[in-house]
Amino acid sequence: MQEKAISILELLRIKPSPRSLDYVKNKTQFHLHHLLTEQRHPLTWNLSQVVKGDTEKGLKLLFGVDEDIARKLESLAEDEAEIQKLERASQAIVQALQKGNKIFFYGCGSTGRLAKFMESSLWRPFWRRWKNKRQWKSLFSLLPPRIEDRLVGEMTGGDRALISALEGFEDLQIIGRLQVDDRKITRGDVVFCITEGGETSSVIGAILAAAEKWKSDEAEARNHLYFVYNNPDLVLEVLERSRQVLACPAITKINLTTGPQAITGSTRMQATTIETFVLGLILERAVFKLLASHLNRTQLARLGFKEEPDFKKEFRSFSRLVSSLLSCSREIATLTDLEARTYQRGKRTTYFAKRALLTVFIDGAERSPTFHLSPLDPVTEKKRHSLFQVWTEARNHLEAWHRLLGRSFRGLDFNFYQPVLAREVHDPYLREVALQSLLKAGKEQQNLYDFSFSQENIQRRSPQDGDLGLMVGLNEEIKELNQKDSCWQAFARLCSEKKTSLALVFMGDESEETFKRKIEKSSFLRRAKNVCVPFSGDDPLGLREQLVLKMLLNAHSTAVMALLGRVVGNTMTAVNPSNLKLIGRATYLIMSHVNDTLSAGEWREKHGPVKPISYAEANALLFNCLESPVCRASERSEVELSIVRALESLRLKRFVSWEKAIRIVKEQGLEAYLCRYNPRLRSL
Repeated sequence: MQEKAISILELLRIKPSPRSLDYVKNKTQFHLHHLLTEQRHPLTWNLSQVVKGDTEKGLKLLFGVDEDIARKLESLAEDEAEIQKLERASQAIVQALQKGNKIFFYGCGSTGRLAKFMESSLWRPFWRRWKNKRQWKSLFSLLPPRIEDRLVGEMTGGDRALISALEGFEDLQIIGRLQVDDRKITRGDVVFCITEGGETSSVIGAILAAAEKWKSDEAEARNHLYFVYNNPDLVLEVLERSRQVLACPAITKINLTTGPQAITGSTRMQATTIETFVLGLILERAVFKLLASHLNRTQLARLGFKEEPDFKKEFRSFSRLVSSLLSCSREIATLTDLEARTYQRGKRTTYFAKRALLTVFIDGAERSPTFHLSPLDPVTEKKRHSLFQVWTEARNHLEAWHRLLGRSFRGLDFNFYQPVLAREVHDPYLREVALQSLLKAGKEQQNLYDFSFSQENIQRRSPQDGDLGLMVGLNEEIKELNQKDSCWQAFARLCSEKKTSLALVFMGDESEETFKRKIEKSSFLRRAKNVCVPFSGDDPLGLREQLVLKMLLNAHSTAVMALLGRVVGNTMTAVNPSNLKLIGRATYLIMSHVNDTLSAGEWREKHGPVKPISYAEANALLFNCLESPVCRASERSEVELSIVRALESLRLKRFVSWEKAIRIVKEQGLEAYLCRYNPRLRSL
């Protein structure tokens, strides 16, 4: 039977908008579905079905993809040239610090949060832990002054972007260039620019701006400038902006490609994990070298360095971190089911953490763009929209920000950025969006968000009956659990008073039995669901314990969203298309899922063969959805709605409204709908 030439846009009475026409014709450098990180991982192909049948099995699939990291690290350990590259980076940090220069980490989105993590979870806590102890005063007199301020972790959009992306910024190289100048990065500073995909415009702008400061000495520049990414060079070379960096002899390239992500395109997972581990080890080795010039072995051991950090040894030991998670997959599954049920009942979760605050915060914030969820609510919002909130021990919002960052909040100065953006961004849409985002990036933004476990915040947004309270701690914090005046006890008491379910996640070197005995001593804690992840070994900066927690939370939150129907197979069908790259991903997902269904035998038998939709048609449909007030009000994923509307129209061979698509998605969910017409989805 011959395919029927049915035009999906004619059926839906859609004329491609100017933005869609521009995207398809002029933004081809952001059509990135050819990248390895955008491909589907074969191990998690039917993840959503597995999770719904057995949560623990689904978690094991997710942790199984983390083994790709172990394999990549094993190969790096065998590559002497790559090891020497990392050694040079560590030595460059030491020399820069000794000369009074800075270390600058810069990224966007997940890698931007990685940059913040380097500063706020590793660097600052290490120095502050020892600085105020009397026995180490003589050491600090020998180190560079204000050493804790010598490392700057910056992300596209500044500290406000930790909450949610500032639209338009990621797509502009000029933003990265301006932030390099704003943070006063100069020749002699060591710069690490990190992009999971290897193509992020703002990150490329930052590394090229740093390279311009070294025009006269490329050899020395290579010791100071590092571009870290996760896609094969051959794949990236088709992108002009990536090619600029790859071809620049002044920049050292660190390629950490592991393959497809556990969730297609979700580079917050394996890509950012390996980048965090490798960069954290570079930093750890640099700290050791800096201290070793002043301390003996006994003194170094007291600071956590029982032996000299070794890249090869650490790379080969990564798999034990994954093993520690697999050993408690059943307990994690119980927690995952609990949080999913909380949301299914229309309730919310409050996370509480101290040392693990930023790691917890990052996982929560990244759920928003990945799964089309409301970001953290500002204090001006009377009604809660976000499914979760994060609290820490603090008296007010300013103190909470300081706990999160280890310093005061940094915003973007409107007067510094606005004239350049207005003058140099020639694309009218990108210019308008970037200038609007700039209004949300200033220092005053810190007053809109409160993460404090304070009386004011309790009155504003206390956990309620049926909600979930989730406490996350690291190692020595276990000792505080049973202290009557501790914040842990206070939070547990609040949950008890409010009839809020309670769960605990702790990383520690104590046995599960010891952990449970401590919990049993508290009337507030003994009924809590708990996950105790075994962790031991040298960890002077806290890199490994934080990384294990990151992997746990990434897998847990992904499985929660799969249980809620926010994932189909292992595709990010709830992605929020908030920048040019994500618009491309959303377009490709619409096209792929529609055409996969059209090619299914069941569909063809019932409805006959239908011509596949094109990328341009899928994009026109997406922009029509993005520009529809009805769709915006529904708070449903544009990808889901576009897939359903297209298939319903092709099935019925007539016009179908957005309202009908919204109703179907709300009543059935995307995966159940697709399985009706493409049953093989259940068995793939």
